[in-house]
Parts: sequence; C-alpha cells; structure tokens
Amino acid sequence: MSETAFGGDVDGVVGYHLNPLTCGVAKFNVMLARHLEVQIFGLFDNRAAALRRPLLSVKISEFAEADAEALASLVETAPWRDHFALFLHEWTETPTEQLLLSLAEVVFCGNDELVASLRNRRAAVEKLWCPSTLLEPQRFASDGISVFAFGMAHKVRPELHRTFQALLEKTGRPYSVYLSTALHEGTAFDESFTAVFEELKKIYGNKIYFLGYLSDTAVYNYLLDTTFFTAFFEKGVRANNTTVNAAMDCGAVVVTNLDEYSPEVFGHMHNVIDINRCDGLPVSPDILGSLAGNARATASTAMGWDSLVARIKML
Repeated sequence: MSETAFGGDVDGVVGYHLNPLTCGVAKFNVMLARHLEVQIFGLFDNRAAALRRPLLSVKISEFAEADAEALASLVETAPWRDHFALFLHEWTETPTEQLLLSLAEVVFCGNDELVASLRNRRAAVEKLWCPSTLLEPQRFASDGISVFAFGMAHKVRPELHRTFQALLEKTGRPYSVYLSTALHEGTAFDESFTAVFEELKKIYGNKIYFLGYLSDTAVYNYLLDTTFFTAFFEKGVRANNTTVNAAMDCGAVVVTNLDEYSPEVFGHMHNVIDINRCDGLPVSPDILGSLAGNARATASTAMGWDSLVARIKML
C-alpha cells in the first residue's frame, strides 16, 4: 500500500453517527467537512459509494456490532477500497479496525497514544489532533427580554413558539431565547429533536441559544433570572407537570397553554400567561412582579409539598 499524501483530494467525509448534538466524533466530522469544503455522509449512505477519495473518520467502540461487521464488508467492496483516508479516534484491536488499517491509503491518528499503538503495525501513520468543535460560538445577549424554555424533547411545540415569537416582536424590545431539554429514560436524542430545534431556529433566528442538558442547579439559576419561562403542551399544562411547577416555585413568569383540565388554581394574567388568550406580553415591572409573586405563592401552597403530603395523609 502506498503511503502517498492525501492533500486536497478528499471529496467527502464519511462517518457513523451524524448528529453533532449527541456525538463528539459526529461534531468533529461536521466541522472537518466544513473546513475541507466537502459534504459529510453516513457510512451506509448510498451516495458515499460515488466518492473517489473519501476520508473515513470513525470510533469503532461507538458502533453496534452488526454495523461494525457491515462496515468491514462495505470497505472491502467499495469502489474507493484502495483510495480512502482513515482518521482514527481510538484503537480497540477489533477485526474491523485492523482491516481499515490495512486498506487505508493514509492513516491519521488523533493523538500521540494512537500513533504509538499503531507504529509497529503500520510503517507510517500521521499524527494529528482534533481542534475545537464549538459549532456555534455565540455570546449571550446581555440586555432585553430573556426567555427560558426547558422540558422533554418530544413536547416542544413549534406552532405555539411561532405565536410566542410574534408576541415578543410586538414588545419592540430585544430578546433572547435559551432552550434546554431533557429526555425520558430509554429514549434517544435523535434526529427527531434535531429537526425540531432546527425549526425553532427558523422561528427565532440568531436569538435562540441551545443549552443542551442542564443540571438542576443550572436550571434553577436560569429560572431565577429569566423574564419568561415557556412550556407548551399538546392539549394544556397538567397539575403533574413538575417543570412548570418548578418554574412557578422559583417565581418565573410562565407562558403556557391552558385547557379545561389544567389546574383550577392557574389563572391567566394572575399566576401564569395563557398563550391562547394573550394579545401582548407584559413588560411592566409591576405586572411581571405580581405574576411572579402569585406564581410562587401558588406553587408553594396549593401546589406545594406540604399540601400534597397533607392531602395524602387525609385519604
């Protein structure tokens, strides 16, 4: 196998995971493709077969066993079998890795330890590194209205965010939206949420910031500092939604949607704002302060732990 330099001949980056929100290697591959000015493809994307000299950037420990075996079969039969570069992020001695190492035209290693591990297996490997993968290095806006949105990924409601964005614009004030999310155990943060987030970016533009998964401490601090907290539901907020109850307990002004099964103690412009009944967002400190105080009182009394425990003991 010749050890020629790949130079500027790479015509595509090929990887396994493609979601940069959930995988570090995927994030690196997205950035690498961007800087090489080529497209990124999934390993099993039929379009990848048309490449002349792809760069495979992989971490085999992330692969399902069947997919690792499928990769081995793919590489042995691909039109670019003798004309691909390999970027290794780790080495775990698997048969698939050994095959890739033997067939690659050039091998790039992400760190010194990989180089040391492979030098006795292959005469020449190239020592490289992985630069910063901050996809969106944005500074938070420090003035205007702040909006915090936190909840389960599958409950994001883009159509109500459009209504809310129109209300924000109507205030005539600058604003920023900070979005965090959580997942139910056993579910995956996959392309479905990525698509939703991309839709929210179309709604809010460069005024939305994705915060990823936050600790309770981080959520608490955002709830204390935000102007509005938003949480929209398929039908309406329910009494067992701990996210909304937590926001109210922190004194956040909650913008949500109410229906006949929402808690009776929730009242539009009393302790929450019902997006479906709102013609304009309040910006007066007095009104916002009243909403926040009433929300805190409701969450700590009628919807609080003491009331719940007392009710349980009565039954």
